[in-house]
Amino acid sequence: MHFGPGERCGILLPIPLGQVYDYRVPEAMSLSPGDFVRVPLGPRKLNGVVWGAGEGQVSDAKLKSVIEKLPAVPMADITRKFVDWLAAYTLSPPGAVLKMAMSVPDALEPPKGLKAFRVADPMPQIKMTKPREKVLAVLKDGPALSASEAALQAGCSPAVVAGLAKAGALVEAQQVRKPTWDTPDIDKPGPKLSEAQRAAADEMVAKTRAGEFSAMLLDGVPGSGKTEVYFEAVAEAFKRGKQVLVLLPEIALGSQWLARFEKRFGARPAQWHSDLGQKDRRETWRGVAEGRVNVVVGARSALFLPYQDLGLIVVDEEHDSAFKQEEGVIYNARDMAVVRAHLGSIPVCLASATPSLESAINAENGKYQLLHLPERHGGAVLPELDLIDMRKEKLPATRWLSPSLEQALSQTFEAGEQAMLFLNRRGYAPLTLCRTCGFRLACPNCSAWLVEHRVRGRLQCHHCGYNVPMPNHCPECEAEGTFAACGPGVERLAEEVMNTFPDVRFAMASSDTITGPQAAANLIGRIERHEVDLIIGTQLVAKGYHFPLLTLVGVVDGDLGLAGGDLRAAERTYQLLYQVAGRAGRGEKPGRVLVQTFQPDHAVMQAMKSGVRDRFVAEEVRARQELHMPPFGRLVSLIVSGKEISQVEAQAAHLARSAPQYDGVHVLGPAPAPLAMLRGRHRHRLLMKLESGVAPQTIVREWLARVTRVKGVRIQIDVDPQSFL
Repeated sequence: MHFGPGERCGILLPIPLGQVYDYRVPEAMSLSPGDFVRVPLGPRKLNGVVWGAGEGQVSDAKLKSVIEKLPAVPMADITRKFVDWLAAYTLSPPGAVLKMAMSVPDALEPPKGLKAFRVADPMPQIKMTKPREKVLAVLKDGPALSASEAALQAGCSPAVVAGLAKAGALVEAQQVRKPTWDTPDIDKPGPKLSEAQRAAADEMVAKTRAGEFSAMLLDGVPGSGKTEVYFEAVAEAFKRGKQVLVLLPEIALGSQWLARFEKRFGARPAQWHSDLGQKDRRETWRGVAEGRVNVVVGARSALFLPYQDLGLIVVDEEHDSAFKQEEGVIYNARDMAVVRAHLGSIPVCLASATPSLESAINAENGKYQLLHLPERHGGAVLPELDLIDMRKEKLPATRWLSPSLEQALSQTFEAGEQAMLFLNRRGYAPLTLCRTCGFRLACPNCSAWLVEHRVRGRLQCHHCGYNVPMPNHCPECEAEGTFAACGPGVERLAEEVMNTFPDVRFAMASSDTITGPQAAANLIGRIERHEVDLIIGTQLVAKGYHFPLLTLVGVVDGDLGLAGGDLRAAERTYQLLYQVAGRAGRGEKPGRVLVQTFQPDHAVMQAMKSGVRDRFVAEEVRARQELHMPPFGRLVSLIVSGKEISQVEAQAAHLARSAPQYDGVHVLGPAPAPLAMLRGRHRHRLLMKLESGVAPQTIVREWLARVTRVKGVRIQIDVDPQSFL
């Protein structure tokens, strides 16, 4: 399909609107679907993509013309199909999805050249010197060079080059440099694989070689070598000249993964995450579009890069909730990676030691191919796990480490080994209250308590970022110095460690202390060099790390994730504890895991103790089936929010009255959300339950079409919700 001068074409713009806009192709221009263009929209000029034929919504007399065609590689057909599919599935405006695929506007412009010089033709008569002769000789038959490069090759100072330019002997030229990425060495041999690893790797390689859609679930215990197995498929994709995408839940903490990739392939992959600078984002985006980048490792947004010839997608730690985007266009990158692979007819590998229930059921039903690694690589054994019944410990109110855990820590340190204390709670204390009147310090913008961060001397909301210094007086009763910290965070745990083990070298690992890839790499380096005896961390330390000297993991509050009634609370708690436990005993020395719990009889704790994951999964499956909950049913969450509570309540009530009446469809609510206020907006929720096989999108569209919108109130749709806050 082509659009010649004077013809009408449809342009999709990266703005949250659900339609394409008609524009006229100007004289001396030809456009095709996928071309990037600049067009007028009211007083603005916006970049967009030619999406297809015009829809005739504007008369010829009012039709505006495309301003220019941008010098960028056109958006691939598969990417445009993916944008349309994701928009339809998530009930989002296509323009909002397109914005994620056009996240680097600068990359649509040609690279800016560096100022360089070449010999003038004709060259004027000038006073010649030996240094000048050398510079002219360097530039005579070679490419244009910058002043510093020309001077370096000629063995003189840049002032000589500047003098030649001033005299007219040299003229300026634009030196465009396209950044290059090292090419992975596909012939570099990988490590020797075990029989189980080789069987899984051969299957993945065969699927990658076939170049057809295939979804594989690589299920292996911690330390079983899942990464080395899927590296074999990555190597096969490189041999076929294809691009590869590897998604990680926390790319900022992927320094060990990057080191393993470099060791295996002799090169580093391109990275894509929020900590990249604008220049790196621009160069990587354009490098992917032009096919100069053959492998990307990134967070969920890497799914929307402009791949021209993608041949394999890997989703590592596929169970991780970090793959779900909760703002803007709400989507699960794990599920959308499978969709992207299906649309592109390529294989996708989902890897995890604790697969999500959805993926496990898909493997059981034959939708995914199961590749199982039941043992740790190299003869290492899974750690011994014991539960510490905190009901019997009788700890004082200001202590959090049981005598059993303290004793195990002492033994570990005496043996010259490393330990980890896991507590999934940032800061010093999750709640601060006045001992005189009971007043609790809360966020003014959210329905949440302020968390004390004693290291910074501030109170912070972990939902909106609001923070203030710790007050001297209680705002309620004016009492001075009466605030008390309630409950532990990692900072308070570190304080107890300092008092109990004053000579132990410890490091804290949370999102407050690890603020980017470099900080993570520095911490990992210290741990690997044994400059740290004890790691005190949140869930950031649960993901894929390999520390051979780490032999003890202590879970301070194993019950923390079980409260709240979340559909996936038990599943997530089990996954997190299992992943944390998997950090112990990954080297030659055996590991041990101690879990402090007030609920030792809970199914999660018993599953952890027995080491029989299938028993826990079977119980979860039974409970979900009885309630027709995912993956045996569908959920759609509607979040109604606004500045005025009365307007939010009215809109939510109207939604409930207009709710669809179909067999197999049930609408629950409205009710105030657990986080009834977030970032200054009041929130109510409705939840639509659908029996298995009922597609929600058409039903929700019809529902919303019947609803009169209240001005200033937002209705956010979350298909397949993960969070119920």
